Amino acid sequence: MASDFRKTPVRVSCFECPLRQKKHFRPFSADELNFVSHFKRGELNADAGSTVIVEGSHSAHLYTLLEGWAFRYKILEDGRRQILNYVVPGDMVGLQGAVMAEMQHSVEALTPVTLCVFERKRLFQLFEKHSGLAFDLTWLAAREESILDEHLLSVGRRTATERAAYLLAFLFERGRNAGLLDEERRHVPVTQMHVADTLGLSIVHTNKTLRKLSERGLIQWLDRGCEVLDPEGLQNVANWNPGEPKVRPLI
Repeated sequence: MASDFRKTPVRVSCFECPLRQKKHFRPFSADELNFVSHFKRGELNADAGSTVIVEGSHSAHLYTLLEGWAFRYKILEDGRRQILNYVVPGDMVGLQGAVMAEMQHSVEALTPVTLCVFERKRLFQLFEKHSGLAFDLTWLAAREESILDEHLLSVGRRTATERAAYLLAFLFERGRNAGLLDEERRHVPVTQMHVADTLGLSIVHTNKTLRKLSERGLIQWLDRGCEVLDPEGLQNVANWNPGEPKVRPLI
């Protein structure tokens, strides 16, 4: 394990989890909460830029992001990177490796992150004894598929300006639902290179595209991220409506 990882014992008890206090997440039953509290084996802290999971790796653990931002990505043999999706608190990381034996993508910390660590070998007990939690895992996988569908549509059919507007509106909405952003906190911690690697554009084209959104007063670009000034305006440019947020599972 890399030096920028710090595996620690359980610091945040599942019974006192700050995510469970947010109305965005469905409540656990007493039995579910008791199981998850024993399922969790500790926490993992990683610095920004750390690779949390490497494509092709076999991990004995699953993770749920507790604090911070991260992203999933794949790299071609020549070093080109495609960012697949972004991870916010409450999202599970490593489920693919638990089901398919090895990870098909890598995960990097976008900011300093804390992850809850779960034992992969106990995953079958979840399906065997807790049908509600098993459905939750299925829901999370289906939701990830839905998000990737929208990303594929964006890369395949939206113009460069529409793509960039969609991505920043999507990230703001995800951050707001996860409690990371609100009317006062509007900073999305992505660089222009992250945007380029997500949208499949060159860094020069990305810079020109983001400048157009900035000139419209929709965003303000900073050295290490983007200030979203008008999320609804971005949604209109992208022709994308996130809909009403739904109560979602949390493992």
